[in-house]
Amino acid sequence: MQSRIPRQSAGEQDARRPDHPDHPDRTDHDDRLGPGLAAVVSGARRRAVRDGDRQIDTAHLLHSLLEYDPEVGAVLGDGPQMSRLLGYLVQRSIGYGLRWQGTVEDSGAVPVVKEAAGFSPSAATAVDRACERAVRRGAARAGGVDLLAALVADPGTRAVEVLGRAGVDPQALLARVDGHAEPRA
Repeated sequence: MQSRIPRQSAGEQDARRPDHPDHPDRTDHDDRLGPGLAAVVSGARRRAVRDGDRQIDTAHLLHSLLEYDPEVGAVLGDGPQMSRLLGYLVQRSIGYGLRWQGTVEDSGAVPVVKEAAGFSPSAATAVDRACERAVRRGAARAGGVDLLAALVADPGTRAVEVLGRAGVDPQALLARVDGHAEPRA
């Protein structure tokens, strides 16, 4: 029996990789993100699609950071707060966070000058700020701790709301992040 699924050429297969320039989900942010953060964004994108959301928001990014970046986990620390935080993030699609479905995350804290495809305005701003933070520390590309700092810096985001509900003080976390030395990438 012959397969009904047509075979793809090597070029078509390459274009399906998230890091390929012709990948449909690739954004202008990708070239400024380190390899670890590119995986974080891909994970957040999958999570958004699975949750039925039109855009990646800051809570998707936070969840994916915890899943893919051990340095972010180290900054947050182990213990009951981390368990509660993961619990809230997991519950997003089954209860907590359902009120966010169908809405666009925009904290209004900063003016949005451009919109990145697939990102909420707050998430796009966080990715931009992470890249700016990386440049300030002398790195060519942003890392997970850069993104965590950017997510926590805007108090009106969904990520900060989830952190607060889990008992994580965003200001104390920002101080820990600022004291963390991330390797140059």
